[in-house]
Amino acid sequence: MAGNSAFVVVANRLPVDKVVGPDGEVSFRRSPGGLVTALEPVLQQYNGTWVGWPGGVGDSELPEETIETGGVQLAPVSLSAAEIERYYEGFSNSSLWPLYHDAVETPIFKRRWWESYRLVNERFAKAVADHAGPGATVWVQDYQLQLVPALLRETRPDLRIGFFLHIPFPPVELFMQLPRRAELLKGLLGADLVGFQRPLGAQNFVQLSRHLLGTRVRRGIVEWEGRTVRAEAFPISIDVAEMERLATSPEVQARAKAIRAELGDPRTIILGVDRLDYTKGIERRLKAFRELLSEGRLTAPETVMVQVATPSRERVEHYQTLRVNVEREVGRINGEYGRVGQPAVHYLHQSYSRAELAALYVAADVMMVTPLRDGMNLVAKEYVGARADGGGALVLSEFAGAAAELRQAFLCNPHDLDGVKDALMRAIHVDPVEGRKRMHAMHSHLRSHDVRAWADAFLDALGEAS
Repeated sequence: MAGNSAFVVVANRLPVDKVVGPDGEVSFRRSPGGLVTALEPVLQQYNGTWVGWPGGVGDSELPEETIETGGVQLAPVSLSAAEIERYYEGFSNSSLWPLYHDAVETPIFKRRWWESYRLVNERFAKAVADHAGPGATVWVQDYQLQLVPALLRETRPDLRIGFFLHIPFPPVELFMQLPRRAELLKGLLGADLVGFQRPLGAQNFVQLSRHLLGTRVRRGIVEWEGRTVRAEAFPISIDVAEMERLATSPEVQARAKAIRAELGDPRTIILGVDRLDYTKGIERRLKAFRELLSEGRLTAPETVMVQVATPSRERVEHYQTLRVNVEREVGRINGEYGRVGQPAVHYLHQSYSRAELAALYVAADVMMVTPLRDGMNLVAKEYVGARADGGGALVLSEFAGAAAELRQAFLCNPHDLDGVKDALMRAIHVDPVEGRKRMHAMHSHLRSHDVRAWADAFLDALGEAS
């Protein structure tokens, strides 16, 4: 039975954080992510609903019925421990994630993972169908839910369905490795509009449709089962105004000065902020820094690196191995180049508040964003957004989607260690006037290409899709 929401967002996670009060009472507050910031006005305007997993195991502490927080309706979808292992950690993050990121690590395929992925996608699709009103607009988010568009199309052909992939979409030869490749592609073709971070992703999708299913394609349009499916790039962004306000607040400015003092007031602070993920190139970044110290091109403690590595998917084997390797490299650098009380690398394997991250951005002289492959990388945009003063410098991988927009960054090939080292040295020694011109140009671009502009562009295109 159809619900009454005219606009439904469906994502793997609900945009809430759990809060435990002094008396042990559990409540939930909206998390400050850019996606919910961009979509909240639309959700409020159209009596919208956000469908997603609340993050618990088994019976969630959130009730199954829709609840309201911050003017947004939330519809929880619970997952069992086995489903988290197979749907989320398994097929989503051990099969799809590495494959979509150019097989940086070897994808693992297990049949029981696929079955769980299919069943969970069916549950999400049913929840959406139950909450969406007649003729509603539905926006499906990311790789965990690629079957949802077609499942919805079967039960609710009245809906207008959009899908956005936040990670890269692989070329045909990589996608063809998937044992369930046709089902996944047909799942996406249930949408009216499929959005990607970069034009190459849209091109890969169109070419795959023709190659795998023999569809007729023309200028980003796929003809499928009597419908047309549009594929287009919509590069995601950040809430630039919010980051500016945060970074220029007296509290963050004071904290940034304190961070420099805590680090021993070095001449240069190099910053990395990443999830601890093998796609982010953290090991190679550390190795580049070690070699520069070894060659005498940089010296410690005059130069200090701060690497924030937010814990991620810690039960997945690839991530456990990565953590061991990163911590071993940090230990080697500090053992060879650190001093008592003055490590060359400050490695922080923990999560930080947005205010603390903003303070780190303000304190850093150089930001290193060097993923081996990344759909966009919003950390690069956050750093630029926090530096409205024109200070700082950005070293950016050519293989991050953000490189297409932030052309004034010091671009590098993260697979070329000498190239990474040279880009870092150019960023450190850039003429101050040139450096400010580079940062101001990137900041100006982001102001007119923020997260709200991204959401508006996608929803406008979805409204025009037929």
